[in-house]
Amino acid sequence: MYHIVFDTASHLLTINWTGHVDLAEVQRCHQELQQHLSEIKPGLRILTNLSGLGSMDFECSAQIDRIMDLFNAAGVDTIVRVIPNPRKDIGFNIMSWFHYRHGIHIMTCETMEEAKKILQA
Repeated sequence: MYHIVFDTASHLLTINWTGHVDLAEVQRCHQELQQHLSEIKPGLRILTNLSGLGSMDFECSAQIDRIMDLFNAAGVDTIVRVIPNPRKDIGFNIMSWFHYRHGIHIMTCETMEEAKKILQA
């Protein structure tokens, strides 16, 4: 399951992933993000929270790539990921090398508290 929160005032888009995530779920997430495309301006900050993620099907990786490409084209500036268990990093760091332009700030945290501190700085 996913939940998207887009706070235009703070220019922060948060995606929370929880439970088991399959390809259909990631496709719905991509479609919802495309609907926000007109609201996304350069300098966007993204918080991806995987602390509630149980598992994600391998087939989701190509759709995650498309989401990364969408963010890159929209001019994302900062990406903060909450991954409390390194085994649950489903390849985000490696995929980032191929789907984000040079100069994007990408940080991985173990807790939401740590992520919030980074985003407030």
